[in-house]
Amino acid sequence: MAGREFGFENTTDDVLDGIDLTGRSFFITGAYSGLGKETARAIAARGADVILSGRDAEKLAAAAEEISGETGANVETIVCDLGDLASIRACGKEARERFAKIDVLINNAGVMACPLARTKDGFEMQFGTNHLGHFLLTSELMPLIEQGARQRIVNLSSRGHHFDGVHLDDPNFLSREYDKWASYGQSKTANVLFAVGLESRFADKGIHAYAVHPGGIMTNLGRHLEPEDIERLRKRVEDTSSGTGLTFKTIPQGAATTCFAATAPELEGVGGVYLEDVAVAQVDDDDPSGSVRSYAVDPATADALWSLSEELVGTRFAA
Repeated sequence: MAGREFGFENTTDDVLDGIDLTGRSFFITGAYSGLGKETARAIAARGADVILSGRDAEKLAAAAEEISGETGANVETIVCDLGDLASIRACGKEARERFAKIDVLINNAGVMACPLARTKDGFEMQFGTNHLGHFLLTSELMPLIEQGARQRIVNLSSRGHHFDGVHLDDPNFLSREYDKWASYGQSKTANVLFAVGLESRFADKGIHAYAVHPGGIMTNLGRHLEPEDIERLRKRVEDTSSGTGLTFKTIPQGAATTCFAATAPELEGVGGVYLEDVAVAQVDDDDPSGSVRSYAVDPATADALWSLSEELVGTRFAA
């Protein structure tokens, strides 16, 4: 494994080449399509036991059958709606009854740039699903993670965190005007801050956390995009002169950084970092084409968000 170097074009199979995951257990949210499904397939192909989580039982069953048939792996499913705190708690209870351990939790599911909507519990949809849902789910699953070995938690963030930081005074757009991209940016910044918070609280137990930017990929994550959003993205793809140009990845390329964060021996003992293009990113507030913004890895902000999240979901996260 020494001397491995990866980049933009590498795929899940490249990153996992030579890695044996036999006996290890992975729990993946949003796992029946897109990046989640590809992550599950690639990991299962290396011998891991995989638990697929999502809202739709039928789609979960179909994905599990397909992945198991292709890889021969043990693939199980569990229903969880990240926009419903009661569903998350029910999932956690069921998981603790059914499974012995979780070695790696991959918080992959998410929504992007949707019109103003609210979760069942009244949270703004993007912040409520992308961050608060995963915050509570991780808390519910922590007893199983603590039973694992070489444990990791991977949060799917995005370069969209460049759009905005977290507004701790009004994260749910109760008093400020809603902007779908600012909302998305806030939720993706929260995903990074959550990794920072997890690392500070659980690293001494051997549990490490990572945030990942998968890259620009055309998946059903973009189902809410309007024609003008598609045109904006198209122009960014064409604009390579300004340093802000966007090049799309395939789904296997997009899931590669997730698989790297979840398994790479190079990251052993290291956490609380943000990765892109299958590498740890630099902290840079001016880089238009990448890097992680300093406000997304600020420990004080991470602690403040942690406290607010506990208050909002009504659960104290045991640490």
